[in-house]
Amino acid sequence: MHRVGHLGFSLLAYAPVGAALAADDPALAVACGVGVLSLASLPDVDLRLPLVSHRGATHTLAFALLVGLLLGAGGGALDASLAVPTPDLAFVGAFVGVFGVCAHLAADTLTPMGVPWLWPLSGRRYTLGIVRSDDAIANYGLLALGALAAATALGAAR
Repeated sequence: MHRVGHLGFSLLAYAPVGAALAADDPALAVACGVGVLSLASLPDVDLRLPLVSHRGATHTLAFALLVGLLLGAGGGALDASLAVPTPDLAFVGAFVGVFGVCAHLAADTLTPMGVPWLWPLSGRRYTLGIVRSDDAIANYGLLALGALAAATALGAAR
């Protein structure tokens, strides 16, 4: 998928989670949503890294767990330095990291090229082969569907 498709898929995937979080803590729901959206294209950093193949190591569950671990550690450090009560920022960071990267992988699973979710345990690529990654209708359709889902979730949370 292209960037707009990844943003749309992330919105679509996060909408029910955001709605559930917003029932208790709207600010947390928005903050997590912004975090997930900011990671929507992170795995595609491999396009700018020499010696790293596209849809290789950065398109795996291992990478999602690494990003979750790093953001969780950062959230934990921030949590320890704040003098005000906050949600468990280590958990929030870990959740956002894993969820954000997995949303990207799920969107790429829709394409024929697929992704090696279980690398390094297996090099098998998982694909549904539904749409090509450069399909403009699919990319903008996901963006529209994600925006609609997010707006609906926000409306339901109010």
